[in-house]
Amino acid sequence: MENVVMREEVVIVGGGVAGLATALALKRVGVKSLVLERANELRVTGGSLTLFPNAWIALEALGVADKLTSVYKPFKRGEVTNVASGVTQEVVFTTDEGDEWLARGPRSVHRRALLEALSEELPTDTVRYSSRLRSIEKTKTHNDADSFGVFVHLEDGTTINTKVLIGCDGVHSVVAKWLGLKAPVYSGRYAVRGLGVFPEGHGLKHEVQQFVGEGRRFGIMPNTNTDVFWFMTYQSTPSAEEEMAKGDPKIIQKTMLEKVPDSAQLVKDVIQHAYMPSLSWGPLQFRYPWDLLFGKVSNGTITVAGDAMHPMTPDLGQGGCSALEDAVVLGRHIGNSFIRNGGMLSQEDLEVEIGMYVKERRFRTAGLITGSYISGWVQQGGGGVGIISSSRVVGWLTKFVRDTVFYNIGFRRLVGLVQYDCGKLPTGSTSCGN
Repeated sequence: MENVVMREEVVIVGGGVAGLATALALKRVGVKSLVLERANELRVTGGSLTLFPNAWIALEALGVADKLTSVYKPFKRGEVTNVASGVTQEVVFTTDEGDEWLARGPRSVHRRALLEALSEELPTDTVRYSSRLRSIEKTKTHNDADSFGVFVHLEDGTTINTKVLIGCDGVHSVVAKWLGLKAPVYSGRYAVRGLGVFPEGHGLKHEVQQFVGEGRRFGIMPNTNTDVFWFMTYQSTPSAEEEMAKGDPKIIQKTMLEKVPDSAQLVKDVIQHAYMPSLSWGPLQFRYPWDLLFGKVSNGTITVAGDAMHPMTPDLGQGGCSALEDAVVLGRHIGNSFIRNGGMLSQEDLEVEIGMYVKERRFRTAGLITGSYISGWVQQGGGGVGIISSSRVVGWLTKFVRDTVFYNIGFRRLVGLVQYDCGKLPTGSTSCGN
């Protein structure tokens, strides 16, 4: 065994939305954690996230919602235009819950603003940057009060002994792989995301606008009066994406402009105003829902959250939202154990609570994976691989359903998935301070 140079009660791998939110949830219940982030600063690639009501409920539980709702306005409606026919359909973001639902979103929020809102509430020594996970080791211990049965080995030679390990390390999670979860699969589509910046103001209505075409979908969502989040998803193959894989922002921008039809000039204008550091490109991947339902999502006090648990396509905007849900649910279960044991983390009790967290999240997130995939498959006119096979007949039928039924009925039903209350954090613990 290597010499132990650090000892932490909870270690979180990954300093993205899931990692920081989980650290904050634990802080709120009195548990101190250490976040290991491989980058040397906050990761803000991609520009923005769309946060739906379930995310705002989670952010309210974490105590940071007001920081963001004072800056970002909710969307009340949107439009979807078929670039081939020119037909535009209205999408209204309302349900039977009416005003209360609208007050909680959806809103397009700068990724940096969300990460900063979370990190500002954490002790300054919570995040350890430039820390890459090399391996995980689990040992049996006998003295429960002093049980630190997990060893985390970093690439720089550091070893950390911890009671709890939470993998928030994304789609290609080292922790998920160690648990034995099957790797995510390629959906047959790619996505580019970015931020269009208009210093003098963009002059757009505050609404969501989407354009759907043959195997492609474009969207723009104003963040503020000067910034517009935009995305494009499209069907492709790895061999056709060699240039894009180089990651050059200029190549990404040029390629996107070529893919957008002249009839969607508004999208071209936003892409031309792209803030280059915000551009991101990559394949859309997801975990088969049955792998999540029947796979091993925890081992003792080791588990995963966010994309490490449930990578999904972005077609319901639930990647970041569900990660925030995970953080609150995980914080609640660990907090319950912490409070019940008089401000201590009991190994045996923690294993039970983490098992309950997994049970609570399995079906919820498997449903989101499925709903997101179906939403993207229908909106893009079929195609791709994965859950649903496709053919020319199926593709024609999918386009018919999309253009005549989906946005009027089906979308409203799928949006119902975002009306989810992850609950609150327990009270009665002592804050771990700043």
